[in-house]
Amino acid sequence: ARARASPKVVMSAAPLVTLHTTVGDITLELYARHAPKTCKNFTTLASRGYYDNTSFHRIIPDFMIQGGDPTGTGRGGESCFGGKFEDEISKELKHTGAGILSMANAGPNTNGSQFFITLAPTGWLDGKHTIFGRVQSGMKVVYRLGNVQTDSNDRPVEDIRIVSSTVH
Repeated sequence: ARARASPKVVMSAAPLVTLHTTVGDITLELYARHAPKTCKNFTTLASRGYYDNTSFHRIIPDFMIQGGDPTGTGRGGESCFGGKFEDEISKELKHTGAGILSMANAGPNTNGSQFFITLAPTGWLDGKHTIFGRVQSGMKVVYRLGNVQTDSNDRPVEDIRIVSSTVH
């Protein structure tokens, strides 16, 4: 009798993106099942080098670090689809603690390129911002970013940049 080959189980790994910052690397695990369009936007922009040499333009201790705006003003940035795109809010995902990756926006369905990473639980954002991932490694870097000196507009006094990003 011939031995049967056992069927291969293919596990689709969650997409990963590493942000190589001036402070160190942050690797993000993306939630493609919950927010497929948002994850496509983020990985497409990252692979195109859109985030390269952009700053973390807004940092609020014990709240979040924000980046992804090529203008550095907090008012710029486009999605890979051109302009803005709709929210992908999942009731299963909550801003329960530090390390949650979400889209920054200017109200419902205004996602572009900007994102933030939480530094603490931020439950008041649930249902208002698309959660599309979490920090897989590099939380020490995230906390270091969260503790930098900022001005009265929450801008870091010293420029902190995403040098480049890698889509795995």
